[in-house]
Amino acid sequence: MTELMNGDLGLWVLFATGFLSATLLPGGSEANLIAALKMGDNPVWQIVAVVTIGNTLGGLTNYWLGLLLPDKTAENKQSNKALLWLKKYGYWSLLLSWMPLIGDPLCLAAGWLRMRFWWCVAAIFIGKMIRYVALAAIVLGLFSGLSV
Repeated sequence: MTELMNGDLGLWVLFATGFLSATLLPGGSEANLIAALKMGDNPVWQIVAVVTIGNTLGGLTNYWLGLLLPDKTAENKQSNKALLWLKKYGYWSLLLSWMPLIGDPLCLAAGWLRMRFWWCVAAIFIGKMIRYVALAAIVLGLFSGLSV
């Protein structure tokens, strides 16, 4: 397994797991991110960038799938929790697209609601990047000196 996480191949594995974990398919990218950080074959910024881009593209896949759903009237779009969040908080709710269980439906609903693509890209990317930066900081012990 460690051979898969070495060098450039490790970045491709990280990208793929980041992408797949953001689609409606089950999976997670955290273990591979941690492994890549611990191995130290690539700079931290590069590891975080690769997994963030992969995860963002996975989220956008859900957005595009939402575009394929028939556009229903506003009355039919009231029952789903993700739809309610998007209607209440708008693009800001897409900052939570990294969250398990609700993130994928948020991206799908954004496409279904025909929200503006580039605003969705920005919000999804920022939310996912903050998550991976925070996880990398925890793994690397950057928060260990802080007292609560």
